[in-house]
Amino acid sequence: MSALSPQDVDALILSFAKVQWRKVAMIMSQVLHQCRDSGVDVEADSVAERVCALVENGQLEAQGNLSRWRHSEVKLPD
Repeated sequence: MSALSPQDVDALILSFAKVQWRKVAMIMSQVLHQCRDSGVDVEADSVAERVCALVENGQLEAQGNLSRWRHSEVKLPD
């Protein structure tokens, strides 16, 4: 299996994010399924780290505790 760069993971995350709030767990699930279906090796913790990085650099907005994937949400900035 091949691996993705952090920028590739970011692009996938952003492709599943919307302007409406979405659960972090949902976006992570979509990213992981897309990677698996494409034969790409990526770990859930790596995706979670990239979600946090996107929030930190302002590409995503967040509410809730991002370490609790089912209890936090992200969205694209308005």
